[in-house]
Amino acid sequence: MNHSTEGVTLIAAFVSDVINLYEGKSDQTILKNMASDLSLQDPMKHVPMETYNKMCNWIEHNVGKANARLLGRKIGETAYQSMVAQKMVNENSSPIEMMKALQQVANFVIRDPQKRGWEIIKDEPKEIIMRRTQTFNGTLQLGLLDTLIRKTKVVSPSVDLIKEVALGDEYDEYRITWLKLY
Repeated sequence: MNHSTEGVTLIAAFVSDVINLYEGKSDQTILKNMASDLSLQDPMKHVPMETYNKMCNWIEHNVGKANARLLGRKIGETAYQSMVAQKMVNENSSPIEMMKALQQVANFVIRDPQKRGWEIIKDEPKEIIMRRTQTFNGTLQLGLLDTLIRKTKVVSPSVDLIKEVALGDEYDEYRITWLKLY
């Protein structure tokens, strides 16, 4: 996987989500300092992806993987609200419609000269496999995908990391499964 963040930006709303999740906690000061050179007043303004990645990785390594997944759930909620606002999904969207919307919204909220983001590797009646081709924090994506799949009408959703860059795989890949649709 190409880990370069040169020329890659994302909307400031996601950096603000990272900071706001730690409101009133000592970690918030560290995160604010990491983003101190960014203008976050306009949530739709693009800021460097590198700062966002550093913040997310700091959380995973210093606060814990569970906190990175929790942050992913918050980011997933922000992404979902953006999808709804753009009429990409609604309360009746299927799992594959949700994942296709994730691909589209990633292209909107992230500007990458290399067009990296998400790929759908497999789409079956009770399983989707997603590949992360962008430099997002891999642990955080577990929470993001979990939030998004739970916004669909599925029973017993599960998200598992089945390939990991950290373990030598070329890409992180996530298996999303469920028992049935409502």
